[in-house]
Amino acid sequence: MKYFTSVILLLIAAFFGATVDAILTGTYFDRIVLIIFENTAYSKAIAQPYLQNLINSQNGLLLSNYFAIAHPSQPNYIAQIYGSTAGVTDGGIYNIPGKNVVDLLEAKGVSWKAYMEDYPGNCYLGATYNGYTRQHNPFISMLDISTNPSRCAKIVPGTQLDTDINSNQVPQYVYYVPNIKNDGQDTGIAFAMNWFQSWFEPKLAQPAFTTNTLFFITFDEDDGTANNHIASVLLGSPVVPPPNHTDSTAYNHYSYLATVEKNWVLGNLQRKDANATAFTLYLKHP
Repeated sequence: MKYFTSVILLLIAAFFGATVDAILTGTYFDRIVLIIFENTAYSKAIAQPYLQNLINSQNGLLLSNYFAIAHPSQPNYIAQIYGSTAGVTDGGIYNIPGKNVVDLLEAKGVSWKAYMEDYPGNCYLGATYNGYTRQHNPFISMLDISTNPSRCAKIVPGTQLDTDINSNQVPQYVYYVPNIKNDGQDTGIAFAMNWFQSWFEPKLAQPAFTTNTLFFITFDEDDGTANNHIASVLLGSPVVPPPNHTDSTAYNHYSYLATVEKNWVLGNLQRKDANATAFTLYLKHP
């Protein structure tokens, strides 16, 4: 009987183990999850109670000297995965050649997905669909993604994330974009943070989502000033914050890309990511 029970347990373990893709252990974290909101001044963002709660939690950290790259929205999204704005200065449709973060991730075997709320799937190339807007989806603007069916299939609707959590299939690189209501673009920061709390809190109870995961909560740009100072927050077990839960180092959207590159030793895209400061100062180094 003991032998039979042991065999059953081994088979169950093997089954569940098989559902998890092999991971490339990172220097600081094994997964990074970006969630990005819209068009909010630094002071207005950090005044939000839920964001303050995250900052002041045990593993929370405010990046108080973080800046967006440009106005309007789209150049900032492109900068995060391309290492430059690729000359984009508006919200139009662009098809950008050259390497991007996906090339670096796939070369090292780091799994990835871009989760877009209201995205219809099937490599949709249109400008909008319900609350989805292409200008907030930098991956579809990359030619070596949009023209590659297997890569394009990794741009998925936001609802896929819960499915992936439940099946223990969350990739190591997660880029999550709320729709234009939930990101605050059409509704404002208070609405966005209320949505975020209801969306985020249940997921924080899921080890398949949180284990050695660095959460990066940021904004694409401020409310239109030349300064472009935005709130950005780190959260998760890899974070060891100082007593004031604040990192005043100067960072920008290229720093996000540099952090991903540094964590998995990916090299760089030889653009502005190459000299950007990664936000690893208060991350655990095993």
